[in-house]
Amino acid sequence: MNVPRPSPRPAGGDAPIGFLADENFDNRIVRALRLRCPDLDIARVQDTVVVSGDDEAVLDWAASQDRVVLTHDVATMIAHARTRVRARKSMPGLVAVPLHCSIASVIADIALIAGAATMADLDGAVVFVPLR
Repeated sequence: MNVPRPSPRPAGGDAPIGFLADENFDNRIVRALRLRCPDLDIARVQDTVVVSGDDEAVLDWAASQDRVVLTHDVATMIAHARTRVRARKSMPGLVAVPLHCSIASVIADIALIAGAATMADLDGAVVFVPLR
């Protein structure tokens, strides 16, 4: 089976945001984002070499590809992201989405982040959605 691979990302802080949805991120949100924002660069962990990888492997790969991670794993992924920042390792950003949030609200907020922020804005940041 041919699995689509994410394209290489352009370098630079003003580049549009590229996202990586971690393995347990709700695919309904990914599909809706792709429909709402057809130019949005969003890859899924399932389509990468880090499929089934632990949080650190996902964050390493995301950093190597200059991608902001989308996650529902607020219990452990946030701690791993903050550890990377403290260790001065690359961490392009993390968007933490609790499972109990309205899908419509999450889609709107991620679309807003994608349209209004740059990679430089999110570098080293943990952003909590919903934004309100």
